[in-house]
Amino acid sequence: MAGGDEPPFLTATWRHLAFLNYEVDPALLTTRLPVGTELDTWHGHALVSLIGLRFLDLKVLGLAIPGHQAFDQINLRFYVRRFVGESDWRRGVVFIKEIVPKRLIAAIARMWYREPYARLPTRHTMGGGGPPGLGPFTARYDWKHRGRWQAISGHGAGQPAVFAPGSVEDFITERYWGYRADPTGGTTEFRTAHPPWRVWPLRDPRLEGDVAPLLGAELSRHLAGPPHSAFLADGSPVAVYPPHPLAADEPPGAAA
Repeated sequence: MAGGDEPPFLTATWRHLAFLNYEVDPALLTTRLPVGTELDTWHGHALVSLIGLRFLDLKVLGLAIPGHQAFDQINLRFYVRRFVGESDWRRGVVFIKEIVPKRLIAAIARMWYREPYARLPTRHTMGGGGPPGLGPFTARYDWKHRGRWQAISGHGAGQPAVFAPGSVEDFITERYWGYRADPTGGTTEFRTAHPPWRVWPLRDPRLEGDVAPLLGAELSRHLAGPPHSAFLADGSPVAVYPPHPLAADEPPGAAA
């Protein structure tokens, strides 16, 4: 069972999630698809998102980890879906790279979820004319790789708003399943839970630095130009449930 009545593996609060979304060649993603999933596109556009966020109030199996209650995470992900019977699809994500500054967090994620985590120095800026919701602000997340700082950033203003159904913000944020291809050829699925987020548009979105050594040359070429879209989400408390392998012959909906 994926979620159901079982307790979450971890709980936390995600805040100020900056999304820079880029259109890429679908062929770069189809080779990364976990078995049983298919590429999910927005009006025919295959998107990857480079995301920075604040990870707060972390608890693992209900226990707080001293010294690990506030840190940045940066990740690169793309969008998939899995058919689970009748007309029902689970909208999910596949992570290409995840960055945190804490060795223990990276180790836990690699051990339990086998996700592609890297431990790198990070920093963030959330301010300028005022914090989000109180005036113009800058949202910026930096990480340091091979001695050089790289960053995503953008500018916002005003109050966050509820996104429209069918919008790109809806497509990207309303994702409650994660998928990973196993080395044995199978697929692992896990569930997340959080309320819908409100969003601001991010103006002048930028990716700074040479990310090819970290993210790969082919994907990085697609990230060199302006993003397809960019926004900042206010975030919320979240719960992440334990991962579960999907059997190769599992019928649709068996993991529900």
